[in-house]
Amino acid sequence: MSEKALDRVDYVEFYVGSARQWAYYHKFGLGFRVLAYSGPETGVRDHVSYLMEQGRVKVMLTNSLVPDSQISSHVKLHGDGVKDIAIRVNNLNDAISDMDERKIVKHDTPRKVKTENGNIYAATASTYGETVHSLIDYGEYEGEFLPGFVPVEDVGIQDSGIQRFDHIVGNVEEKKMEDWVDYYVDGMGFEPLISFDDKDISTEFSALKSKVVHYNNRKIVFPINEPARGKKKSQIQEYLDYYHMPGVQHIALHTDDILGTVRKMRKMGIEFQSTPDSYYRELAERVGKIDEDMNELKENNILVDRDDDGYLLQIFTKPTGDRPTFFYEIIQRKGATSFGKGNFKALFESIERDQARRGNL
Repeated sequence: MSEKALDRVDYVEFYVGSARQWAYYHKFGLGFRVLAYSGPETGVRDHVSYLMEQGRVKVMLTNSLVPDSQISSHVKLHGDGVKDIAIRVNNLNDAISDMDERKIVKHDTPRKVKTENGNIYAATASTYGETVHSLIDYGEYEGEFLPGFVPVEDVGIQDSGIQRFDHIVGNVEEKKMEDWVDYYVDGMGFEPLISFDDKDISTEFSALKSKVVHYNNRKIVFPINEPARGKKKSQIQEYLDYYHMPGVQHIALHTDDILGTVRKMRKMGIEFQSTPDSYYRELAERVGKIDEDMNELKENNILVDRDDDGYLLQIFTKPTGDRPTFFYEIIQRKGATSFGKGNFKALFESIERDQARRGNL
């Protein structure tokens, strides 16, 4: 695919059991505002969607109004989860032509959607599990939202400081990671960025492997994980067991003030993974001088890691639904271009404590 065929992640769509409740979580927990709505009141009879926004991050929350739809089947099998990582493209014909030459990516027939605000060109490409990429060309469209949506005046919402998508992580089966890396690299023109093996990402009990691909100087970043053999069950395998298929594990949201963002989210009821006090005893020696107060980081369970380009701060929410599947990451980069390798053990031990409580370690 040519260098500029893809632009950026446009939005992420979740299929959920209650779009209204997920919208409430995103609004009053994460600080998103409702941008637009689609449903029976707008002429859509079989489903409801809320389009929400914070910074340059858009999420679409969709649930079915009928029992035998694709949405209903998806939620029944997987629980609440990501269906579509929609990608804005600069020219759909060029993007599809390039993918067809590569003969790897499967997609449907490109379609033209005529509206009173101009035309939208779109196609859908498959990826791991039942996850898809909508490829959307807005070049002839002057509307603010996709057809079928109406604007919502959502005032009085205090955002939490989220600016943009940082990366979106997929979990796939053991020994399938390389195949999906090749899918993005050879099929869609991504480039390899970094890889981690089971020596990098392991604890006493479990391990995983991960490779990261990116597009056009990190405008789109997709890490891909697979479980690795350990004494007990990997968190990736637990995800696959409950999601019953590969899928999106988490979305990393970038903020320029992680302490402020996390404080706001905690105040609004968001639960985060905990970090033992022992992690902070050696933190200053491991990461060197940083701008933030160590006591404040410890109080908020925020992790820190350094690479050759700077350092980053990150924290992970508890799963957003009842199944131990999807969650969010909040990340602030101060020069660092990596993904917190030095924090992997602390994070996974925290997740393993929850796994043990669920009886799944």
